[in-house]
Amino acid sequence: MNSRKELPILALMATVFAGFYFLPLGSPRFDDAVQASLALTKWYAREHVILCLLPAFWIAGAIGAFVSQQSVMRYLGANAPRVTSYGVASVSGTILAVCSCTVLPLFSGIYRMGAGLGPATAFLYSGPAINTLAIILTAKVLGLQLGVARAVGAVTFSVVIGMAMHVIFRHEEKAKAARIAELPVPPAMRSLWQTAVFFGLMVAVLIFANWSRADEEAGFFATVFAAKWWLTSICAAFLGLILWRWFALSAVRLAVTAGVVALSALFIPSQPTLAVLLGVAGLAWATAGQPGEAGEWFVQSWANAKQIFPLLIAGVVVAGLLLGRPGHEGLIPNEWIARSVGGNSLAANAFSAVAGALMYFATLTEVPILQGLLGSGMGQGPALALLLAGPALSLPSMIVINSVIGPKKTAAYVALVVVLSTLVGWAYGAIAPNPDRGSLPAEQVPAGHPLA
Repeated sequence: MNSRKELPILALMATVFAGFYFLPLGSPRFDDAVQASLALTKWYAREHVILCLLPAFWIAGAIGAFVSQQSVMRYLGANAPRVTSYGVASVSGTILAVCSCTVLPLFSGIYRMGAGLGPATAFLYSGPAINTLAIILTAKVLGLQLGVARAVGAVTFSVVIGMAMHVIFRHEEKAKAARIAELPVPPAMRSLWQTAVFFGLMVAVLIFANWSRADEEAGFFATVFAAKWWLTSICAAFLGLILWRWFALSAVRLAVTAGVVALSALFIPSQPTLAVLLGVAGLAWATAGQPGEAGEWFVQSWANAKQIFPLLIAGVVVAGLLLGRPGHEGLIPNEWIARSVGGNSLAANAFSAVAGALMYFATLTEVPILQGLLGSGMGQGPALALLLAGPALSLPSMIVINSVIGPKKTAAYVALVVVLSTLVGWAYGAIAPNPDRGSLPAEQVPAGHPLA
């Protein structure tokens, strides 16, 4: 027996044993942290898995099944024109209203299909960071100056971070581009406009199903929110027709799925999430085991789900245990965080960026959390640092990113986000006023958030 090989196993067993042996059950802080972690995970499962992650898995699977590597390389590859690749990647967040976890299947899909590391990480950052509604809400609630700074900083960050990742790992990128360039070019199965319509409808379903409540009763965002399920249904209906006509999926299975979804919406209108779940299940029924593109679509989507979902859930559990959820503390006391982000020191900005990178923010939830911190004395610089680092990163997303691009690239990406957020927040805090914003009124807390 090789004792050197057995020592790590012994150390792991001893660590696990010691952890359970000294488990501080009965300690109020530990018990509260466990409860907060489970509550956060339950909220995440209810609010994000069905409406956000499941559509994202299917979109990512469609990228692998229906989009050729050559097409991805043409627009997002390492050798694609910089203006095209980074321009497309850096503004993607204005279309995709997703959080740091929902963007992961999409990032994984385009990266594995041949997208350059630079454009892919620019997309990874911009997806959750450049959310139009979130930026508007930031400007309205936290002030126009902070909203503009967030918008400018996020767009700039996506390009700078993407280019920096490309430069750091340029040798690997050149080798990857050379390998993909040698692959044969498959014949196009359908025209570019048909593919664009197909993906556009899937993205529309994702966007409308997750459209958040506006903080006012009138206006564009409130109007869309009032009609969100009608808009989602219309897009899903057109998507079903396209799957039948262009992708040759079974008309009978699609019709049965549509009927079941319609009955669910008609007889249980208070549970629209159930209708979405039934639609996803019907799509799986129509594609699983089928020959050609349809079967490949299911295989790709299932592969993304198997890799990403367990890591995300584990990450949410750990994040909730350490940092709690809004209104409930984790193992790390909230007062430590509040005390550490006052003023505009470099340390305060760095702490804010690191804390934001570890915490999980669903779409729009960073605004009420920040409003409360600002009312407790948080400086404007650390506030911007958290806005730039928080929505784009989280402990769950780091775990998944590591499984896609490896530890070295993940460490570089996280370091770039944290360092740039720290420096920009520090510079912004030196020139920005520090108004007393008070606390966020209850009616401005996004619906479905634990603070609501």
